[in-house]
Amino acid sequence: MNALNEKPAKLEALEQTIAGPVKAAPSAASKRSLKRLMKPAVAMAVIIGGVLVAHWWLVEGSFIESTDNAYVQGDIAVLGPRIDADVISVDVGDNQAVKVGQKLISFDPRDKQALLDTARAGAAEATAAIEVASHSVDQQRAMIAQSEALIANAQAEQTRATVEAGRSGTLATAGWTSRSANDQAVADRRKADAMVSSTIAAHDTARQGLTVAQAQLAQAQAKLVTAEALVRTAENNLSYTTLVAPFDGVVGNRAAQVGQHVQAGQLLIALAPPATRLYVVANFKETQLAHMHRGQAVLLTPDIDTGVVLHGHVDSIAPASGALFSLLPPENATGNFTKVVQRFPTRISINTEDAEKAGWLRAGLSVTAEVDTRKGERKILGIIGSARQSLGLN
Repeated sequence: MNALNEKPAKLEALEQTIAGPVKAAPSAASKRSLKRLMKPAVAMAVIIGGVLVAHWWLVEGSFIESTDNAYVQGDIAVLGPRIDADVISVDVGDNQAVKVGQKLISFDPRDKQALLDTARAGAAEATAAIEVASHSVDQQRAMIAQSEALIANAQAEQTRATVEAGRSGTLATAGWTSRSANDQAVADRRKADAMVSSTIAAHDTARQGLTVAQAQLAQAQAKLVTAEALVRTAENNLSYTTLVAPFDGVVGNRAAQVGQHVQAGQLLIALAPPATRLYVVANFKETQLAHMHRGQAVLLTPDIDTGVVLHGHVDSIAPASGALFSLLPPENATGNFTKVVQRFPTRISINTEDAEKAGWLRAGLSVTAEVDTRKGERKILGIIGSARQSLGLN
């Protein structure tokens, strides 16, 4: 039985040849020696790490106020028409970059062009009315001058007729002239008096006519001002048939379709600002704001890529907590009171160079904001950076 269970010597030799030489297991003594060598190294690494963290905390970490309640924001403009019209073309595509003044949407201009033509015709008519009123004023002034000359002539004739009538009366009394001749002289004097009265009345009428003509001229000038205002309004309405970009940006949320009839104020397209005009709104707790002020350095770490950091600075802090700006602000004077730490929106400007390099930067992204509240302008270095700076290696 034992002879059957034992392997032949040749078979064992063949197995050893195939398997190769068997390595000897490490002895317990060598394991203990390795452990004794690792313990000082681990202890040294822990000490160095603790020293680095403690140094960073003393020189920088204790001054850092951080929050992950922060988001990239941008002043997005939602654009719509200022007139009622039909869309005839949409000149941009979704997510397309555009320049200021670039055409976005075109509307049918025919109705607005007709209104402009009507307004221009009204302005031309008002201009012609001014010309007519101006000539009427000149005519009335000429009539006044003529009436003044007639008055002078009538007064001279009145003087002559009065003298002649007096002389004829004297001669008639002495019998040197006939009574009929005296009567003629008296009649001539009366005619001269009537002529003076007539010319004076004509002069007054001419002066009144000048006043009326001047009033008509002022009325025509006022109508011209109104007509020119209507022309400008019509020109503006015609210009509104083209919707243009108010600033450089990226088109989004396009809702306009060709052939669509739109109303004034209807939202058709949105324009997001470029990366250089984006900023961050970080909602810090009220317990973090004691030493925070404008101009302090900020380190921004986006959730989209935590390996990338952006630099910025504090631009401003909201004048009231976010809760007070909400639709339904809390009223703590009624009901059961539960104290809640308030948060204040803080606007953070992103450095222009960093914004230009960050091609992924978009409004709405989540970031973590770290504000350095130390006095003076400083740069957040981190654990390794602060250690290098202390050793003079930067």
